[in-house]
Amino acid sequence: MDGVVEARTGRVQSVDRAAALLRAVAAVAPLGAHVAALATSCGLNRATAWRLLATLEDNGLVERDADTGRYVLGIGVTRLAGAVGVDGVVRRAHPVLERLSERTGETADLAVVRPSGLVYVDEVSPPTVMAATWLGRSVPLHATSSGKAWLAWLSPREVGDLLPGRLEPFTPTTITTADALRDELDVIRTRGYGTCSGEFEARLYGVSAPVLDATRPIAVVSIWGPGDRITSERFPELGALAMAAADELASSLVRGAA
Repeated sequence: MDGVVEARTGRVQSVDRAAALLRAVAAVAPLGAHVAALATSCGLNRATAWRLLATLEDNGLVERDADTGRYVLGIGVTRLAGAVGVDGVVRRAHPVLERLSERTGETADLAVVRPSGLVYVDEVSPPTVMAATWLGRSVPLHATSSGKAWLAWLSPREVGDLLPGRLEPFTPTTITTADALRDELDVIRTRGYGTCSGEFEARLYGVSAPVLDATRPIAVVSIWGPGDRITSERFPELGALAMAAADELASSLVRGAA
C-alpha cells in the first residue's frame, strides 16, 4: 500500500517515494523526463510513479508538458524555495564573496530566490570602490546577469510563469523579445554563466553564475561594476571566477546539510 507507515521509523513510504520522484525531476531540469524514466530511476513501477506524479502535479510541485509528456518542476517549488531562511546561506557565502571581491577588485553579490524573484542578500565591495548597495533589492530577471543566470536553469514553463507578458526595455541593450531571451538562456546554460552589458542600468556591467543543488538553482553569485572596468573582454575571466565561487558555495551548502 502506497501510504504504509514503517512502524519503527515513522516514515511514510508514499512520501519517501514522492520525494524521490521530486528529486529525480530536479536532476533532469530543465528538460524533464517521461514517467517511465522517472519510475526506473526511483525503483518504482510505472503505475505508482504515475499516481505520485499526478498528486505532485495537483499541488503545483511538478508539471507535465502537454506536447512532450515530460515532467518538469512546477512553480510551487520556486514558491517553497522563497520561504527558506537565508541566514545559513549568507554565513557560508560571505567568505566566498570576500575572496571573490578581493581577487577581482569588484563588487561581489549573492542573490537568493524569493516569491518576488531574486533578492540580493549579501554583498562585498573592495575598500577602494564606491558602489551603491543592492542589498534587499529585487531585479528584473530578463535585464540582469543574475536574473538570466537563474532563468537559464529553469524549465521553459517556469520561465514563462515568472516573466511578465511584456519585457520592459530599461536601456537600449535590454532584451525585449521572448525569442531573443530564449536564445540567450540557451547560451548561458552551455557557457555556465550569464552576462549583462548595461541592460538594466546603462553604466553597469556584470557576470553571474548559479549556485546549483544538483541541477536546480538555489542562489546566484554575481560580479559587477561600471562598464569602463568590467568590459565585455573581461567576461570570460570573471565568468570563470563566478562559476568557481558558485561551485564552492554549493559544495559548502551540501556539506552543511550532511
